[in-house]
Amino acid sequence: MYIIAGIVIAIVLLFVALTYNKLIQLRNKVKEAFSTMDVYLKKRYDLIPSLVEVVKGYAKHETDTLQNVTKMRSEAKQGNLADAIHGEMKISDALKSIFVVVESYPELKANTNFLDLQGKLSRMEEEIAFSRRYYNGSVRAYNNQCQMFPFNLIASIFGFSTLPMYEVENTKERNVVNVKLS
Repeated sequence: MYIIAGIVIAIVLLFVALTYNKLIQLRNKVKEAFSTMDVYLKKRYDLIPSLVEVVKGYAKHETDTLQNVTKMRSEAKQGNLADAIHGEMKISDALKSIFVVVESYPELKANTNFLDLQGKLSRMEEEIAFSRRYYNGSVRAYNNQCQMFPFNLIASIFGFSTLPMYEVENTKERNVVNVKLS
């Protein structure tokens, strides 16, 4: 009787230990994924002031747009993980507004410094998109583990909670674009 109870207790303890270790492993993978994305975001941050300066030289009356991008850049690194994700989405929207402004200045679009910065920023955005996918995959695996029975019991006991996905906030970006050729 005591042997059976001991075996059951040992199995339960083994399950708890294995589940706890798996949750730690998945949480660390999420941190690694965010850290990787953060490296690319930092590189993008470093490109923004140069881009703003080049655009300023041509688009002097667009100061509100340029100041907004600079403001978003300084605010993005503040707060927790969810705030950082939200801040990054705002920066992406602000950068899009710069490129809308640029469309009004053909001489700027032909400037080699601008073209170089635009190319670097484009490559950086591709790397950020790739790292977002990796981050979201890591978060999905972690969140599944935290929410699925019986692992959710161990997760709640040890204070593991779900983490936010990196999602599109602007619902207009989710809509299907109709392309009409004349």
